[in-house]
Amino acid sequence: MGKKPFIIGIAGGSGSGKTFFLKCFLEHFTADEVCLVSQDDYYHPVAAGMTKEEIALYNFDLPKTINNGQLIDDINLLINGHTVYKEEYTFNNLDIVPQILEIKPAPILIVEGLFIFHFKEIAEKLDLKIFIEAEEQVALSRRLKRDLEERGYSHEDVLYRWENHVMPAYKEYLLPYRDECHQVIVNNTQQADEIIMVTEVISRELRENVLSGE
Repeated sequence: MGKKPFIIGIAGGSGSGKTFFLKCFLEHFTADEVCLVSQDDYYHPVAAGMTKEEIALYNFDLPKTINNGQLIDDINLLINGHTVYKEEYTFNNLDIVPQILEIKPAPILIVEGLFIFHFKEIAEKLDLKIFIEAEEQVALSRRLKRDLEERGYSHEDVLYRWENHVMPAYKEYLLPYRDECHQVIVNNTQQADEIIMVTEVISRELRENVLSGE
């Protein structure tokens, strides 16, 4: 790869539907055309030295919980055409053996995560910034569904994190960058067709303007 990849930053608060947006978006491309770096895989490891009770109270919604230096280094490796090998993040579940992720360079590089616009060295590299948002009650209901069903948290734990960790972090480290983004996608609906349509439009523009010269 002799050409710098087109770098897309995708950020959204918890429950905004960012994961579903990414899933739909990636379906428009082959593995050779796009690669994904997720901020979630760069949390500093803490689970090994903490009890479940301590983990439950730990605030993961702060920039200092991310190994920002390693994240930037790996983005630079991909920009320069190198493959990155990274241990996946298992959300502090000690019962899961993490896999080694192989991230190969591609003409389109997607960087996603809560703090990617807050980390200036990352934000300055982005060619396209996409902000995904949802009304607070919609986002909270999605968060409750996910954490109760998939992660086994209690209703009280989810609400505590939401009020004390999630929303304060969103308002301080993500929301201030909303108006700087090239595209803001409002995702209050449960209708998949609307998000699929948005990803089709964006991917078509990228195919015409970015991939056509590859």
